Amino acid sequence: MNWISLLGLEAFVLRWRAAALEGAVAIEDRAELARLEWHEQKARLRQLLLLTLAVGGLMVVALTLLSVALLVQFWDSPHRTLVAWLLAVGWLLAWGVALAALVRVANAASNAFALTREELVRDWREIKEQL
Repeated sequence: MNWISLLGLEAFVLRWRAAALEGAVAIEDRAELARLEWHEQKARLRQLLLLTLAVGGLMVVALTLLSVALLVQFWDSPHRTLVAWLLAVGWLLAWGVALAALVRVANAASNAFALTREELVRDWREIKEQL
């Protein structure tokens, strides 16, 4: 004897099963989206680390060598002080450019899982509307 059919709850049970199945598929889709975005985020973080190390190391070496070369070139001239100040300004400009590039990459990396968050917010809104 099927009590669900006798009580007229068969349509209700079928709707709940369909909703549960749809929910399971939706959760699976969201998990796949999160996994894909996690791989992208790891690649961005790896790139950010490598760029930071490269920019830092190369900038120190290049600017140190440039500074020494310019100071040696103008050591016996009356423009020695001017050259030293110009070198300091050049170092600051190079640092500013490197910092701007680093901030740009860091901002791109900070927007991780944007699609997943957007999709979950949309899902939550739909759930609240249905309730």
